[in-house]
Amino acid sequence: MRIHLFVINRIRLLFALFYDLLARRWKKNFYLYLAGVFTVFALADTAFLHFTEKMRQGAFDAMVRYRIHPPKPDKDIVIVDINEASLAAMSRDYGRWPWPRQVLGEFVEQIEKQHPKAVVFDILFSDADVYNPDSDAYFNAAIAATNNTYFPLLRLDQDSDKLSQIKPGMIPGVTPLSDQASQDATVAVVLPHFQAALDGGRIGFNNIYPDVDGTARRYQIYRDDYGWKLPSLPTKLAADMGWKPAPAQEVLLNWRGKPFSYQYVSFSDVYADMQRKDRQRPLDEFKDKIVIIGSTAPSLFDIKPTPMSKMHQGVEILATAIDNMKHGDYLRFPEAKLAYLMLTLVLVWVTAWAFYTNVGRDKVNRLFGLSQVLLIVISYASINFSNTYINLTGPVALAVAYFTLSRIYATGTYKALEQNMVRVSLERGGGELNGTLLMIRLDGTQNLLVDVVLERIRNGLERSGKELKSVEVLRGVQKGVWDLMEYTFTVSWVADAEDKEAQARILADRDAVLEKLPQLLHKNLARPEGVASWFTYQGRVYGGAKARASWRILFAEAILEWEKQQEVKA
Repeated sequence: MRIHLFVINRIRLLFALFYDLLARRWKKNFYLYLAGVFTVFALADTAFLHFTEKMRQGAFDAMVRYRIHPPKPDKDIVIVDINEASLAAMSRDYGRWPWPRQVLGEFVEQIEKQHPKAVVFDILFSDADVYNPDSDAYFNAAIAATNNTYFPLLRLDQDSDKLSQIKPGMIPGVTPLSDQASQDATVAVVLPHFQAALDGGRIGFNNIYPDVDGTARRYQIYRDDYGWKLPSLPTKLAADMGWKPAPAQEVLLNWRGKPFSYQYVSFSDVYADMQRKDRQRPLDEFKDKIVIIGSTAPSLFDIKPTPMSKMHQGVEILATAIDNMKHGDYLRFPEAKLAYLMLTLVLVWVTAWAFYTNVGRDKVNRLFGLSQVLLIVISYASINFSNTYINLTGPVALAVAYFTLSRIYATGTYKALEQNMVRVSLERGGGELNGTLLMIRLDGTQNLLVDVVLERIRNGLERSGKELKSVEVLRGVQKGVWDLMEYTFTVSWVADAEDKEAQARILADRDAVLEKLPQLLHKNLARPEGVASWFTYQGRVYGGAKARASWRILFAEAILEWEKQQEVKA
């Protein structure tokens, strides 16, 4: 037990010595030095580090996942799901996936009879079915008879562009962005195998480009490849539908909810009903709908992490992008790097100035806490009540980090940095000094004098006037005879014994303190009238080794004189 206590005491002593060393070396300049370090980091982070980017992404995920009123999925978007149940049911007649294309051709023919607005395939038809050429021909003829079927192409890695023979201008729907579009560039893409799909021109890429952490949050509206505009599949659909185009090259997806939020129907159920003579499903089930044919089967590996789930179906990501394009409610995310940087610097330097000028622990805590809550509320409100996401996570995170380090330093060096006339006397060496004490006593029977209130008044007294002084408060926690001194503020000054000008300035400073006192009482007390009494006493103190003893004597003499004065008045 003794060893345990010895270790704890040694650790406390080491920390005390460490903080005392910091206080003597840096004093309150520490807050300015630390703000300078954070300024350099904020500039570097904005320019190239991007350290706060992951925090911004995590904050976005949490906010979008726990929105108050997430938008509802469009009821006119239906996903025909090639799920595991469909794979199992169809395998008896057509084997495992991929099925003969004639199956999909028959499906298109039957669903077109119900006049859907669009049939969008989330299936890449990259190659011919060499074992079923007639089946491929059937599917090609089926889609050739339509004017509302859409097919994805796959944009390969840009490093493979030199190996390709396909020029952007050869791809249906690709247009030059400017006169500087390269005529000789080639792009590596996998186009739909079927000529009818190419002739229809209703194609677009459906690549999903995740962020650096592997999570899909954004969707590219179009790609700029060598000055050519390669549209995404939802963009091509939006253009044909007359929807307002997105003003940006990529957007944050405005998620409609967790996976399986959209209306799903099983492919095998719909296909089997189409073969029946007596149909059991509604004959207008897909009338005026946007039908997306894709798969949620885990065995087909079209699953990606999103803010809503670690396993989000690719077909539903496509549905979300189409839904966003239809309603124009995709999330805009202004980069505003300069604005975020300026906000970060304002938060850091305002907090630094508050610590440096010692505005009071309670006030700093309150104002800083309110500012951070306000910024978080702004971010959360922006994603709930608008389509513009204002991501303030970076400024908030850096401001909190600065505040935490500053608060640790302030707590550890409080005693070493506080204005204390005894310490001033010790540092002046030997010789006589003139000590001045102003004692202010508050009546605790008329007001609730809690520590927070007393600290506010103490801090206000310390900041009044111009001369160096120390202000301490004797709180009502003493026992026995010391309980008689509860709720008493002691304001002390020290000057050379022969320096009459300094002593005169001290008396003027005392008057400034007493002038400030009524304002502080009215601001912090419910009943400020007649609660304060005060007394001023001056006497000799000594510097150097006699400082502590002389100040104790001066304090005792001041109490005795105050009591005598009160007896005379009585």
